[in-house]
Amino acid sequence: QVQVVESGGGLVQAGGSLRLSCAVSGRTFSTSAMGWFRQAPGKEREFVAAINWSGGSTYYADTVKGRFIISRDHAKNTMYLQMNSLKPEDTAVYYCAADIHSARAIEFREHDMDYWGKGTLVTVSS
Repeated sequence: QVQVVESGGGLVQAGGSLRLSCAVSGRTFSTSAMGWFRQAPGKEREFVAAINWSGGSTYYADTVKGRFIISRDHAKNTMYLQMNSLKPEDTAVYYCAADIHSARAIEFREHDMDYWGKGTLVTVSS
C-alpha cells in the first residue's frame, strides 16, 4: 500500500523558516514529478512548487519564488520544501503530491496528480 506522509508543519513567526518533508513508502516515485500544493482557510488549493524526476528542474509559484526551495532525495524516497522568510499569508495546509504519469514538472496541475498526502498545517504569526 502506498503511503504519502507530510511532516514538519507547525507554528512559526513571520520571517522564520520551516522545512516540510514528504516521505513515500510502498513504491518509489523516482521517475515521477512531485510537488507541493497548499490550501489556506476559505480559499482553493493552489500550486506551490514542483520538481522533476531527477531534481534537476524546479518550478515555483510567483508568491513563493525566492523564498521556498524544493528538493528530493531518491535514496530516502523523500521530498522537501524549505520555506524561508515566511509570511502570514503562507499560512495553509500544505499537501504533497505525485504525478506518476509524468517525469517532468513543467505543468504540475492538481487534477493530474495520482497520489496525495493528508497535509501538514503551517501557521505563520505576525
